[in-house]
Amino acid sequence: MSDGSGTPAPNGPKSAYFLNHEDEAVERRTLAVLVDNEPGVLARVVGLFSGRGYNIDSLTVAEVDASSHQSRITIVTQGTPHILEQIEAHLMRLVPVGEVVDITKSKRGIERELALVKVAGTGDKRVEALRIAQIFRANVIDTTNESFIFEITGASEKISQFVDLMTPLGLVEVSRTGVLSIKRGKEKG
Repeated sequence: MSDGSGTPAPNGPKSAYFLNHEDEAVERRTLAVLVDNEPGVLARVVGLFSGRGYNIDSLTVAEVDASSHQSRITIVTQGTPHILEQIEAHLMRLVPVGEVVDITKSKRGIERELALVKVAGTGDKRVEALRIAQIFRANVIDTTNESFIFEITGASEKISQFVDLMTPLGLVEVSRTGVLSIKRGKEKG
């Protein structure tokens, strides 16, 4: 049913053509994409995102199987469930893409990130930085009389919280790897 303007009547049956996805909540997703390791594949994957106005929050890439020349691209992105479904569908249409796994939806998914955090300070601030590092299980990988470099691994939220706590103590610099992901169990994916 329509009111004559092309929009469905308020109490009438809804058509898929009139579904509005703007009121859906934005979700964060981690996608593991297995691709052929050949020139230009990463540019095509990134181009798919930029060409459609999707943002990439984190991106990591490495060869995972040298014998079959396969690489794993881990992408963290955000969007409504509808947009995220579109992203997965577009990725699967790219010729060098072998598989797309949504790690976030998997109950067996594990996500981790690595960061190096440089903090400069003396006296009480130095002692407090070491105390917080112990709580977060961050390792000291370099030290001078005026600074530390901490190595911390964990969920992105944990690393962000660590960085926030180090800011008033003399945070100098942060280098983050981006999210890595894998599924628990004996199956690949």
